[in-house]
Amino acid sequence: MTTTITATPKSAPHPLRAETLRGFPPLAGAAVLLLLGALLPASADTWQGDWAETADHLHDALVIALPVAAAAGCWQGGRERRRRTEELWGTAGRAPLTRLLVSALPVALWVAVGYLLTVALTTLITWPYVRGDHPHLSPVPGDTAALMAAALLGHVVGRAAPTTLAAPLLGLAGYAGLGTAVYQDAVSPLNPAGPAVNGFWPVWWQPLALAAWTLGLAFAVILAYAARRRATALVPLAAALAAALLLSAGNGPWRPDPLAHRQVCDTSTTPAVCVNARYSGMLPQVRAALSGVTGKLHGVRGLPARWSDRGTEPRADEAALPMLTPFGWYVVRGRLMKPEQYAWEAAAALRGDCGKEPERVLLADDAVEAYLAPSPLQRYFDADDAKGDAARRAHLRAAQAARAKLAGMDEQLRRTWLSAYFTARAACDEKAVPSL
Repeated sequence: MTTTITATPKSAPHPLRAETLRGFPPLAGAAVLLLLGALLPASADTWQGDWAETADHLHDALVIALPVAAAAGCWQGGRERRRRTEELWGTAGRAPLTRLLVSALPVALWVAVGYLLTVALTTLITWPYVRGDHPHLSPVPGDTAALMAAALLGHVVGRAAPTTLAAPLLGLAGYAGLGTAVYQDAVSPLNPAGPAVNGFWPVWWQPLALAAWTLGLAFAVILAYAARRRATALVPLAAALAAALLLSAGNGPWRPDPLAHRQVCDTSTTPAVCVNARYSGMLPQVRAALSGVTGKLHGVRGLPARWSDRGTEPRADEAALPMLTPFGWYVVRGRLMKPEQYAWEAAAALRGDCGKEPERVLLADDAVEAYLAPSPLQRYFDADDAKGDAARRAHLRAAQAARAKLAGMDEQLRRTWLSAYFTARAACDEKAVPSL
């Protein structure tokens, strides 16, 4: 007796799986990752170590990433035309909408993966250098949805356009359109690549509304193009329009960052040293940079109560602390780079701004700055004045004499003189400023 063994045929892999794992879609995701990987490091000094700036730069990169995603979708959409297989696919058993989605969704998914990998990498390289705040990931869902929508819309353009140049032309047009939309108040709230506003973050529903606006519009176009019943396009279109109304409702989708208006202070010195709560971890470095100034001001009266970092005009009892932002100047990767320059600017801020002052007061200002925290460039300025005309040389001699007189005072006399000086400068009373 003979036994016959019949092999069970393996089920064919789903077309969506094959499209997702092979061909152009993975390359589209890699293109987004490499593009952002080339753009963001060039400005790393300005965002690495600052969660808010990292999130803002990632969002602002959409002005480049969205046209690239649309061009990638467009290239995929024109694939059958380039292969001359349009008629063959027209005889397939699947519906036109199914065929479109099987081809379009993998590019949209891979573009999203490329962007999310960029977010993950920038988060990892920012983490070791942060000095306060927390990661701001709330814009990521809406931005990712916008990229997917761009790829889907680009796919429809690629199928409809009769030229192989459609992809690069769409990318250029998208870049120009997004850039122009920034300056159009009527459409700016609906621009997914609108520039981030420092100090403001989306409310919880804003990413959902942005996803509904962009993806709803994309699926409405897809259904209108490929569905048997084109009226079904009205459903995602209605969702997109409802989301657009929410996004356009004044400042409703945005809230101010609560940390941007808080101060973290060290009150062990006079004046106290306060930094913005977003960079609370920078306080020890700032305090160390100003230690030479605060040490020389011990026991001096008439000083402001504190240095503050509010990003606005200081209050009546405050002096403006040199701003830690934008990163890349004083602070690079969580480190204060120019402590001497920082201390000089902080010392100069103690006297306030009373407008144009007479020569006698300017000499006193110069002497106080030279005593508390001399400018790192002072010797170059002095050398330049020494080579100038008679008036500049005379001014230099007077300034050097005033500096020497203040530095040569005994401690108690200097403390009394500085108290009178800061009291007069706080009241903008030039006549009360003591002479040197």
